[in-house]
Amino acid sequence: MSIDSDSAPKWFVEALAAPVETGHVTVDGLTIAYRAWGEDGRPGIVLVHGGMAHSRWWDHIAPQLADGRRVVALDLSGHGDSDHRDNYGLEPWTREVLAVAAAAGIAGPPVLVGHSMGGIVSFAASRLYGESLAGVVILDSPIRDMTLEEEMRAQGASTRTEKTTYSTAEEALARFRLVPPQENAEPFVIDHIARQSMRQGPDGWYWKFDVLRVGRERRSENFVPKCRVAYFRSEHGVVTLELLARMREQFGPHALVAELPAAGHHPMIDRPLVVVAALRTLLVAWGLP
Repeated sequence: MSIDSDSAPKWFVEALAAPVETGHVTVDGLTIAYRAWGEDGRPGIVLVHGGMAHSRWWDHIAPQLADGRRVVALDLSGHGDSDHRDNYGLEPWTREVLAVAAAAGIAGPPVLVGHSMGGIVSFAASRLYGESLAGVVILDSPIRDMTLEEEMRAQGASTRTEKTTYSTAEEALARFRLVPPQENAEPFVIDHIARQSMRQGPDGWYWKFDVLRVGRERRSENFVPKCRVAYFRSEHGVVTLELLARMREQFGPHALVAELPAAGHHPMIDRPLVVVAALRTLLVAWGLP
């Protein structure tokens, strides 16, 4: 999976070289890790990753949104470098998102941008803490009642609950897969994310997510948002037009709904600059700095 670094475009190399701060905050007795770009004390954005992902999925996106803003990406509990819980759910994750926004130096109500499961977490926050948010942006999330186990079965993914360990980093890299799979992906983005998705333990290399998070419920079908909402459906993602029509009713008449053309379920991987352009445009449309 390793690629020639010269094959990565200039914008990507510059994004990864941008200054970034790391920190952590304690939520429910757990350590929640985050990364932050831009000036402390500015209005800002919290980027919320999807299931089995982590904050570094946003490394090439966040710096491009940080001009005049504080942009923060967290590792939800059970993911990345954050602690694990005995039980996972939407409400604890929303508390983590709000706590990171405050601890990482965002001034005023933040905008939440969530992908896949992170979009469901962000939408839950719009119901629970909408008065404290400047808005919620959702990227190709199926907003409906479904357990992660059901979703993974629908996407053809394994629901096993034992941790897989690999003898070498190269063996782990060779097994890295997107869930759900998608054919189109920028190879330099995939390579970076895969390398940041594993850590070495005493028995070998393993992925940085808690396998026991499989199977907990994420009920969101009856949520009513208390802040403005924007929804970006990926043209080749997991959300059908029929489901999108039902979700539009839930979002309310003033929600902005648009499509990311030619994008798969993971648009930051196959259409990263389209994601950046869409978010920049939305912030202007909402009159936000």
